[in-house]
Amino acid sequence: MLVLLPPSETKRAGGSGRFDPAGLARDGELGAARSAVRAALEAVSADEAAATKALKLGVKNRDEREHNLVLTESGALPAIERYTGVLYDALAVATLDAGARAWLDAHVAVQSALFGLIGAGEEIPAYRLSASSRLPHLAAPLKRVWTEAHAGLGWDEAGLVLDLRSKDYGALAPIPAGRGWFLHVAQRGADGAVRALNHFNKAAKGDLVRRLAETRATLETPADVVAWGAANGLDITSDPAAHQLTLVTDLGAPA
Repeated sequence: MLVLLPPSETKRAGGSGRFDPAGLARDGELGAARSAVRAALEAVSADEAAATKALKLGVKNRDEREHNLVLTESGALPAIERYTGVLYDALAVATLDAGARAWLDAHVAVQSALFGLIGAGEEIPAYRLSASSRLPHLAAPLKRVWTEAHAGLGWDEAGLVLDLRSKDYGALAPIPAGRGWFLHVAQRGADGAVRALNHFNKAAKGDLVRRLAETRATLETPADVVAWGAANGLDITSDPAAHQLTLVTDLGAPA
């Protein structure tokens, strides 16, 4: 089973040691793209005005470009600890026990705009780059670079692939048709109707992944996910035609 997460714009600073990009998994397939994207990111980040435009920085976060200039020296943290924000706050990795943490390292990957697909336990530095960024020094658009690089990944070896990525990040590494199951999050209203959930979407995904880790889930089919959800107090349904699972949550529902 492989669970795919989006990254977050916000990241925890610091870490230890030096970052070695060659130490990341999938270096054979993604190494060249990682090097090209990094070089283009460092080039644009050296110019404050250009970086502000390319990375869509505002007045309060303009200094985040500086992370991109010290990627090797600024310290490394496991990806699952590096990212912050709503989804990762709900996951609350620091409060998981060793077994749950080991489950994350074995079954979760994050779709980074700088590093491509990385395992939860792989160590990375703080950086600023999103899927929608435009790097003028990159030979092709970011989406095309990553789509082509990820084309050689062995998705068939992953077993059940549960895709929690946002649309933009999913587009960086499209899963072959019929291989991945997208997770849709919805909320049941007081009238019983199920509606798409926006504000609490990320929190619901983080909570789901936390529960998967806590139960050391070993799920091989969408039916397994539905059954696991029922056993753990979650309302999950399956739509085989759309290759979609829907999680109906009460997060954000009126008391």
